[in-house]
Amino acid sequence: MDKSDWQGGQGQTWAAEWRRTDRSFTAVTEKLLQRLRGLAFAQVLDIGCGAGELALAVARARAPARVIGVDISPHLVATARDRGANLANAAFELADAAQWEAPQGFAPQLLISRHGVMFFEDPVAAFGHLAALADSGAHLLFSCFRSPAENPFFTDVARLLPQPLPPAPPEAPGPFAFADRARVASILQGSGWEAVAIDPFDFPMIVGAGDDPVSDAVDYFASIGPAAKAAQAMTDEERAAFFERVGQLARANLADGLVAMPAAGWIVSARKA
Repeated sequence: MDKSDWQGGQGQTWAAEWRRTDRSFTAVTEKLLQRLRGLAFAQVLDIGCGAGELALAVARARAPARVIGVDISPHLVATARDRGANLANAAFELADAAQWEAPQGFAPQLLISRHGVMFFEDPVAAFGHLAALADSGAHLLFSCFRSPAENPFFTDVARLLPQPLPPAPPEAPGPFAFADRARVASILQGSGWEAVAIDPFDFPMIVGAGDDPVSDAVDYFASIGPAAKAAQAMTDEERAAFFERVGQLARANLADGLVAMPAAGWIVSARKA
C-alpha cells in the first residue's frame, strides 16, 4: 500500500466507510485525546488526518485552538470538510504532509496523528520537514501498529484466504512500517525530535456492531483492508467460502453485542529538539 492507493480507491473506500473506520479506532482516539490533557497549544496539525475524527475531536475540545488536518486522499479530505463544516476552528487541506507548507502565521505547537504516519516514502525527511514547520518545543504525538504477529485483527483474517498474502518488506510504507520500535526512535531522533517515548498500547478493533454484529463484521472485512482487495480477485465460489469463514471468525469474537478483534500499537511522543 502506498500513496497512490490512498489517492485512489483505498481513500475512496475509507471515506465511504468512515463511520466503521472511526468506530474500529475508538480506543486509539480516546487514548490520544487522554494524552493531550494538560498540554498547552493554540495551533495543531493532524498528519494524515483521514476523515477528520481526531482533528475534529481536538477542535471541539479546544475551541480557541486552530486545527489543520492534512491528507493525500481527496475523498477523505472532502469527507473531513463535510464533517467539520460547522467548526470554525478546524480546516482540512489536500496535501502530502511530507511536503506541505503551512499558511503564514501557522507554526503548530502540537502535531498529532492516528495511524497516519506509516506511509511516508522517506520518513526521516518527512519528520524533519514537520519539525521545521513546528513551533519551538512543539509536541509530537501519534499512534501506529506494532508487528503483524501482534495483530490478530489482520492475521486471523489473512489466514482464512485461499492464498496467503505476499509479505510486505518490513520498512516499506504501509500499516506495519513503524512496527520496529528501535527504527521509530531512530527516525525521530535523526529528524529533529527528542525526548522520544514509545509505549505499547493494546486495544480492541471493533469490526461489528448493531442489530447483526456478525454480518456487520463480514461487511467490514469485505470493504476494508487487504482481505477485501484479495477477495476481489477470487471466483464467486471462493469469495462465498471465504466470507463464510470470516463470519465464523466474527462469531468467535462476538461478546456483548460487539465483534472486536485484538490489535496492538505504539503510542509515540516526542518534542521538537
